[in-house]
Amino acid sequence: MIKKILVSQPKPASDKSPYYDIAERFNVELVFRPFIKVEGLTAKEFRQQRISILEHTAIVFTSRHAIDNFFGLAKEMRLTIPEDMKYFCVTETIALYIQKYVQYRKRKVFFGDTGKMIDLLPTMVKHKNEKYLVPMSDVHNDSVKEMLDAKKLNHTECVMYRTISNDFTPEEVATFDYDMLVFFSPSGIESLIKNFPDFKQDKVAIATFGPSTAKAAKEAGLRVDLEAPQEKYPSMTGALLHYLTEHQG
Repeated sequence: MIKKILVSQPKPASDKSPYYDIAERFNVELVFRPFIKVEGLTAKEFRQQRISILEHTAIVFTSRHAIDNFFGLAKEMRLTIPEDMKYFCVTETIALYIQKYVQYRKRKVFFGDTGKMIDLLPTMVKHKNEKYLVPMSDVHNDSVKEMLDAKKLNHTECVMYRTISNDFTPEEVATFDYDMLVFFSPSGIESLIKNFPDFKQDKVAIATFGPSTAKAAKEAGLRVDLEAPQEKYPSMTGALLHYLTEHQG
């Protein structure tokens, strides 16, 4: 019987999150506690990549972390970002977040609909004369580079932030008694093993989102009880609702 679930993400901003519906429907306690956190590179670390931000005319943002760390680095390096710099974002939500740092003008902010880089590409191709800079995490693959190369766009990828373990306090370790753990990245699995080297799964159910997270869990010797996304349940909340319906009635 699952009574207490740890979701390794920040607490939802909205009270209308499907997670709360699940908690109420199945009378389970949900605890939101990220296993990982994002840390920006220092100006000294960034300079080692020998990349000039101001040589570029457009920035591609895939997350709010990318925006925070781009403008944080620019400030630390005392760079003045030109008024005519263009910004290409994978979603409108990310595009609107830019207002935290610069005046939002539609003629210089562009966004995709789905959150996938491939759907932003047609807009970028319309601006093929731009020199694109793509801020990334230290954990990334070459898929973005390959997509932009295929469209013959002028671009540079750079690391601006890193994902690190969000270590648990001794008190948290002592009270770690969950019936289910929900993970969204391989880094989360790594953090579990780092913080709880003697972790014994036994009856603890593990849910993973994305094939790379499931793979990391299995390689760590864990039993994956719930994998998302599934064809019928593309979100973790949908898959979790189905799982609890099957197992708790």
